[in-house]
Amino acid sequence: MSSFFGLRALARRPATAMRFASTPVRAMASSSGNQLTVREALNQAMDEEMKKDKTVFLLGEEVAQYNGAYKVSKGLLDKYGPDRVIDTPITEMGFAGLAVGAAMAGLKPICEFMTFNFAMQAIDHIVNSAAKTRYMSGGMVNVPIVFRGPNGAAAGVAAQHSQDYAAWYGQIPGLKVVSPWSAEDAKGLMKAAIRDPDPVVVLENEIMYGQTFEVSDEVMKDDFVVPIGKAKVEREGKDVTVVAHSRAVGQSLEVAAALEKQGVSVEVINLRSIRPLDIDTVIKSVKKTNHLVTVEGGFPQYSVGSEICAQIMESDAFDHLDAPVARVTGADIPTPYAKNLEDLAFPRLESIEKTILATVNKSKK
Repeated sequence: MSSFFGLRALARRPATAMRFASTPVRAMASSSGNQLTVREALNQAMDEEMKKDKTVFLLGEEVAQYNGAYKVSKGLLDKYGPDRVIDTPITEMGFAGLAVGAAMAGLKPICEFMTFNFAMQAIDHIVNSAAKTRYMSGGMVNVPIVFRGPNGAAAGVAAQHSQDYAAWYGQIPGLKVVSPWSAEDAKGLMKAAIRDPDPVVVLENEIMYGQTFEVSDEVMKDDFVVPIGKAKVEREGKDVTVVAHSRAVGQSLEVAAALEKQGVSVEVINLRSIRPLDIDTVIKSVKKTNHLVTVEGGFPQYSVGSEICAQIMESDAFDHLDAPVARVTGADIPTPYAKNLEDLAFPRLESIEKTILATVNKSKK
């Protein structure tokens, strides 16, 4: 079964609209020509932290001999051996429980799920054991564990393998939840997660693994870390704020570039962190642009965008809004297998553009 999903990872189908050009490799302001795929960035982060700290180890299905279903752990078994890169049986409940126990005993496990859909089997260990132990022990026992793997939209794997769990885990006190988009995000957030004294859920995306980004010399250093709980303004603008995470960041940037030609200036915020949520960066932007659109691949009800809307309503940014906050989300249905329906089940460039224009135009009426 797991080899099947490894092959699926090689057959990604980008949901890019025909009239939009393909997203180019994005250069950072301090870029020096270094290029990393998201897969390589995650691998580099784990490698550097395992080299630095002998208590860090990786376990999960096919992470060792097979180099991971998506090759994220490539080469780690050869470098660190079977005591620190451990293939497990196909029992998420079993190996997640082992990992949480190891963390309580002083080790720093990286627990890989082949997909976060399978982590439903381990939800008790994540939510009741890892997230709550520090509080229930009066601070005497912490659980320094990373739960990581692909989350959200994937190509051709249907309803039980395409769910976005950002809002699920984002509700839980005691968890930190991050959702990287770029190679910079992936490396910096993964290293921060491994170093964190408490449980961190790292929600990667299968479609993003093979995407290449230019990164600065700073990102290539082994001490580079992205702080958890801090969003990043990827593109500055003055007419409307778009807040996104994971794959939706790239889609939003592509739409922003297209709308610039129509005279609409879009500010794009990459959340990076779901919990804690950097609402201050969003508030600051909304006070400047007076419009807000959220974009995500998850279901619409009780979503990350819903939480952002609520917090904006409760803040003084509400008085600066010239139009209602709008959301672009996945469809409120189980993900279809048929490609033509699957393409409609997740945010598309056209739907993002249409929502942004409708929001901006409402204030002009």
